[in-house]
Amino acid sequence: MATPTPRTSRVYDELSTPAQMRDDARVVVSNLRLERAARAATQQPPSLRFEDFPRDIAKREISVSKAAARLANALHLHLD
Repeated sequence: MATPTPRTSRVYDELSTPAQMRDDARVVVSNLRLERAARAATQQPPSLRFEDFPRDIAKREISVSKAAARLANALHLHLD
């Protein structure tokens, strides 16, 4: 039976220095910002015309259960 040989390389031996990793992260962030800026520059600007916006916006319906109404009435909150 052969004895295993100890491994001398470790995972963290392959990592860059913190300064190099920070610089790499800065480059990636700046590239993402440039891509977003390029997309925003080529898109149509939003319309400023009144006709392009809906006039009637539907309001959400709020329902109050009987138990909540009873509790509110008992506390004199009156949710009618």
